[in-house]
Amino acid sequence: MEYSLRLIPLLPFAGAALLFFFGRALRRDWAHIFATLAIAGSCLASAYAFFSALPEAREAGGLHDLVWTWMSSDSLKLDLGLRMDALSGVMCLIITFIGTLIHVYSIGYMSHEKDYARFFSYLNLFCGAMLVLVLGDSLPVLFIGWEGVGLCSYLLIGFWYQDKANADAGKKAFITNRIGDFGFLMGMFLLFEATGSLNIPDILALAQAKSPTLLMTIWSQPKAFWAALFLFIGATGKSAQVPLYVWLPDAMAGPTPVSALIHAATMVTAGVYMVARMGALYLLSPPAMAIVTLVGAFTALFAAIIGFAQNDFKKVLAYSTVSQLGFMFVGVGTSSFGTGIFHLLTHAFFKAGLFLCAGSVMHAMSGSGDITKMGGLRKLVPWTHGVFLVCLLAIIGAPLFSGFFSKDSIISAALATEIYGPDLAWVGKLAGVMLFVAALGTAFYMSRLYFLVFSGPCRADEETRRHIHESPPEMVAPLVLLAVGAALSGYLGFPGGLFDGTSLHIPNLLAEWLEPSVGHELHVSHLVEGGTMGASSVLAFAGLGLAWVFYGGGYREPVKKFAAAVPGVVSLVRDKFRVDELYGFLIIRPIRALSRGLFLVVDRILIDRILVGFPVMVVDVFGRLARSFQPGDAQRYVAVFAIGIAAVFYMITRPPKPEEIKVKVDHFAVDADAGQGLGGQDLRYFFDFDGDGVFDRSGPSPTAHFSYEGNGTYNINVVVQDPKWGTIRNLKTKVTVR
Repeated sequence: MEYSLRLIPLLPFAGAALLFFFGRALRRDWAHIFATLAIAGSCLASAYAFFSALPEAREAGGLHDLVWTWMSSDSLKLDLGLRMDALSGVMCLIITFIGTLIHVYSIGYMSHEKDYARFFSYLNLFCGAMLVLVLGDSLPVLFIGWEGVGLCSYLLIGFWYQDKANADAGKKAFITNRIGDFGFLMGMFLLFEATGSLNIPDILALAQAKSPTLLMTIWSQPKAFWAALFLFIGATGKSAQVPLYVWLPDAMAGPTPVSALIHAATMVTAGVYMVARMGALYLLSPPAMAIVTLVGAFTALFAAIIGFAQNDFKKVLAYSTVSQLGFMFVGVGTSSFGTGIFHLLTHAFFKAGLFLCAGSVMHAMSGSGDITKMGGLRKLVPWTHGVFLVCLLAIIGAPLFSGFFSKDSIISAALATEIYGPDLAWVGKLAGVMLFVAALGTAFYMSRLYFLVFSGPCRADEETRRHIHESPPEMVAPLVLLAVGAALSGYLGFPGGLFDGTSLHIPNLLAEWLEPSVGHELHVSHLVEGGTMGASSVLAFAGLGLAWVFYGGGYREPVKKFAAAVPGVVSLVRDKFRVDELYGFLIIRPIRALSRGLFLVVDRILIDRILVGFPVMVVDVFGRLARSFQPGDAQRYVAVFAIGIAAVFYMITRPPKPEEIKVKVDHFAVDADAGQGLGGQDLRYFFDFDGDGVFDRSGPSPTAHFSYEGNGTYNINVVVQDPKWGTIRNLKTKVTVR
């Protein structure tokens, strides 16, 4: 069904353009008004399209907007087209609603920022790029948004570029994602080679029909496997999964609203969305699904462990995001695509709330994010504390909060899935166990964060304590709305069938919405569902209790004894297992050494000295020589002029000389012509017809006749003499007579 979807991304793009070109000429108030109204208008347009127009178009494949034909060449035809179905519609609502709240929050948080308009223009651009990504009807259009959010992350992470550490963090995010993007491009190329199309509906239709071109084997695996794997490499970059997760913790260098936007509503969710969008392709290859699941499970557990010992407020939340994204990938990797999107939805609320609470706390602490210097903030910033507590209960999976439903749905799906077949049946069970441990770790490190920040005495210095205060209303209001979402959004995906057989029926609204886009909800038995909920509840409170034992009221004696007993382990975890150092040793240092070598050999020697330096030297030498003829001395000019005239006269009057002998053979008789029609030039010719060194004919005529006595091959030598100029030319040829 045709519908004008272009307004949804166009509004934030227009806001970004307006602020980019005219922002400095506007009053500060107008800058945030334009930016916030742009994303809020996009939110309203998304909501209207999703709730009003989309229900009528479900059977037709959703809403479609053909903006223009982008390119058409032979078999390749690409339209700049946008499509909204249930999946992209839910994503649009998340992006625009969370984005609007972050824009409002930024009004207070960035109130003292000098480059105010530039910040809001980047926020608008970020949201617009993400909307293009989720609405793109083809992989190239999706890739435009994919690269757009990568660019915006670079701009926003390095927003305070005057600080080298911030600029380096932006470059790290940009370069790391280029590695993943190479994989994404390879996946696109494979799909085009296999299907002849880059339009997502066409590819998915062929995948659902199990097209032989997608099942054709390369290196013992179908093309669908390789395409899905390369696309997932792109997802590991955008969504910060092992091994390309290293950029996300450093991304905390940007302003806190940027961190909230990246982690909750834009860039890092792109990979999860892409896998869910291309779900039919992944279903063709259980091994590819297994890789997605195992990478997600390992990332969830690995990042949770790193979070145990981090002391920077935002970095704890960053590793939390890496871990939660791992949960989402397990959801989509088990073919329960709806549960992955469900956790993406709930995570958007509680993670945006947690990051904005971090910003509120840092605002109160005069910019410091060191949790070892916090404590006792529960009564000093009560609104922030209340929101953080709600979001904490949501992320650790406390019963009845949003994370309880979405996280348990993923673990249940991992334990119940049979998508991998008998050979890989262990994958789901292993992933489920790893997620249980990761959930326990999440409860521990997030509760540790809560106790160190909000409980016990304040460990800040006296000057900082005097300035601690609650955030202004424009920062608190978005926090409250996010807390409501963190508490209640889980009921949108309440497990379907949990109360089957009873009089109570609570529909799984999100699964019903998403079913046309991602397929049926994965069936999970009541035993697995209930057991998972019970085990998760126990783990959530166990992690909370363990954190209280170690950190309730501050650093307690048990944690001090543990740190003293195993200082090496604590140091290793605090140093993030030194993965960055490992990458530096294995990858960055060799590349730098190679780059220096190439610089010295190619740039300094080949280009500078040979390709550039040598021609310059030649020009310089000839220039110096030419300069010697231009001294400004008239007598020298006359002498050179005379020499030139003589040379010209010589060339004009000097007769041309023959270059070869023309021979005509008649039995034993030959006629030789050494003049080439140049007779009458006062030349003398000396002919030696038998090569014995004795001239047989001579005279002014260039032609001569000679008869041989018998068969044979003879050398004919002719000497041409110019008596006028005193020059001699020797000409030689061979002749055979019979």
